[in-house]
Amino acid sequence: MTRTRFAPSPTGYMHVGNLRTALYEYLIAKSQNGKFVVRIEDTDQGRYVEGAEDIIFRTLKTAGLIHDEGPDIGGPYGPYIQSQRRQIYMDAANHLIESGWAYRCFCAKERLDALHEQDAYAKYDRRCLAVGPTESLARAERGEPYVIRQRVPEGVTNVHDEVYGDVTVNNDEIEDQILIKSDGLPTYNFANVVDDHYMDITHVLRGSEYISSAPKYNLLYNAFGWKIPAYVHLPLITDGEGAKLSKRKGGAASFEDLMEQGFLPEAIINYIALLGWSPGDNREFFTLPELADAFDIRGISKSPSVFDLKKLAWMNGEYIKKMPPDEFYKLALPVLSKAVIRPMDMRKLAAMAQTRVEFVKDTAGLIDFIDNLPEYSTELYVNKKMKTTEEISLRSLSAVREKLKDTPWSKPEVPNSEALHDLLLATAEELGLKNGQVLWPVRIAVSGRQATPCGAAEILHMLGRDESVARIEAGIDKLTRTDAVRPCNS
Repeated sequence: MTRTRFAPSPTGYMHVGNLRTALYEYLIAKSQNGKFVVRIEDTDQGRYVEGAEDIIFRTLKTAGLIHDEGPDIGGPYGPYIQSQRRQIYMDAANHLIESGWAYRCFCAKERLDALHEQDAYAKYDRRCLAVGPTESLARAERGEPYVIRQRVPEGVTNVHDEVYGDVTVNNDEIEDQILIKSDGLPTYNFANVVDDHYMDITHVLRGSEYISSAPKYNLLYNAFGWKIPAYVHLPLITDGEGAKLSKRKGGAASFEDLMEQGFLPEAIINYIALLGWSPGDNREFFTLPELADAFDIRGISKSPSVFDLKKLAWMNGEYIKKMPPDEFYKLALPVLSKAVIRPMDMRKLAAMAQTRVEFVKDTAGLIDFIDNLPEYSTELYVNKKMKTTEEISLRSLSAVREKLKDTPWSKPEVPNSEALHDLLLATAEELGLKNGQVLWPVRIAVSGRQATPCGAAEILHMLGRDESVARIEAGIDKLTRTDAVRPCNS
């Protein structure tokens, strides 16, 4: 059975790169009817952040990446937290010592620092490899501090990666890495190999920057006589300038960052899936089950991907447009209720805004003119496409004002937006103007905005006659007070 694992360290937020790794592991497992496992790698206690595990599980749940095994739900391969597997690692390391593939190193930190001061790129000089087994055990039993190092053999090591192909490394380039630290906890590299074996992991996914570590893993697998899993190294995600995406450089680098900015989890997952993978055609939109059906390791690219917030925002807007109206209404209602105090049909406002926003929060900026007409410049009345000038706008507003004053507006006879639209078109015909030369200035006068979620007639209907007339008169006053325009009868 295909078994993948997501093994994050509890050190803070869920980086976009971490989330993509989790997503691809989930998709590989689900596309092959396998199991997706979560394992917490907390052996680096110095970097542990309180509450980080909660962030990990909350992110996975929100993203829809439901795991089959993990520390929160258990499973047949537990424990799923590395700090609870200490004895497993120590037993494995001792087995390597007994078989000659590892040794205890008693070198003090000061000595190792001195070696690096002489040559920053120098490998460990293997001094403790000369310590015999009997002496090594005796010194350990006396309580002398030590680490356990891997003994790298002579020769070469071959690595096969599903994305990057075959890599061969001379073993003399590989340092005798530490497997067990002086505190008895394993290093990241050692714990991963041991856990992946005992948890029957078949596919191991990492960023491409870690491909240089793969020979070390293969040497350990070979030393134990274990089967090597399939390696899948993923291309970098960059910030557009060639640098690795990083929150420290101001990037929106975490899932929770993006959620706080208003991105929908479905859009985030869809977008991240395409950062380094292609379905083989031009399709861009996938649900999570559709991704699982379409995903194939052969579609993973070697080239770095650019994390483009503008592209993600566009995709977010497309998701909003396709959202069921009732679902969008539920999301938008808190925003609309804060932006508009005047009694309004909120469902209608939501429906008008849905196709015009990239973020739910943007609905407020589209309709906040309903309560309070914003300050605006008379330059908005000039529109080359509509062939409007300030003078034409003044003529149009003056005529519409009189028409509205003469229009019955009692409760049983409130004109709907269609009737008001007909009124505006009739006014244009009477004035000998094009439709847009009336519709445009009316919309500017009643909204103060160049872009609105609906046309002039709909806004008149929402505001009512008195408010509409008052705003049109304010527009007439603005235009009358400009140097370029005088009242028509002057």
